[in-house]
Amino acid sequence: MSQLTTSFTRTALATLIGFGCLAGAQAQTLAPGVLKVGMEPTYPPFESYDGDKIVGFDPDMAALLAREMKLKPALTDAKFVSLVPGLAAGQHDAVISGLYITPERLAQADAVPYASTGALIMVAKDSKVLPKTEKDLCGLKVGLQAGTSWVKQLQTLSDEYCKANGKSAIKVMEFPTAPEVSQAMMSRSVDAQMEIAGAAKIIVEKTKGRVAISSPGLVYPQTLGIYVKKGNAELKQSFETAMAAIHKTGEYDALIKKYELTPVK
Repeated sequence: MSQLTTSFTRTALATLIGFGCLAGAQAQTLAPGVLKVGMEPTYPPFESYDGDKIVGFDPDMAALLAREMKLKPALTDAKFVSLVPGLAAGQHDAVISGLYITPERLAQADAVPYASTGALIMVAKDSKVLPKTEKDLCGLKVGLQAGTSWVKQLQTLSDEYCKANGKSAIKVMEFPTAPEVSQAMMSRSVDAQMEIAGAAKIIVEKTKGRVAISSPGLVYPQTLGIYVKKGNAELKQSFETAMAAIHKTGEYDALIKKYELTPVK
């Protein structure tokens, strides 16, 4: 091999190694150096607007993870039902929006666990019904945000438990947002509302006693996931590495404690 060929080969190898290190340091995203995160900011304490800024658990988590990934977070306001489909459509790189990890969503996208929680059942003040568990919802009109995993769960419960035991069916009523469900409940259009625990507590506070939590414990506890486009193994790995990093610094545990959630390993 000539000296010129040897020099060229070494230069080419060095270049390839350099690109490899760069790829390892920063995952490929829709826009170079930017992590576009889709969320629906009508869902405190997970995400909501404070003026023109989106604040809450998910924005805080996105900021920590993006820092470790050497990316700048850019939060995008999206409708709940379009969050996961938006990944395949190239609208955002990831979804961090209080979404449970479910088989239906995993069929469309890949997920990284980032916290655990469950739902609470709420009723209007002076309600004649006080459902303590999901089985107490038989015969009631239950309001849910459209696209949540509880829609299918309550429909299944209605068929396999309520009807099977001679009880009246659960009438599931879907609304575009959680606040709209609460308004329907306070106007007595629905009997009860089921919502993630953190959001339920905020709803009770904001309605100043017009809404109360009737369930003493969590209903349908599940794991929340960060979603990425299906098959984007590099970005998924980057999130997993970043999660491990903020676990090590203690920032993850502090954030979980602040928002009263359950950690995942």
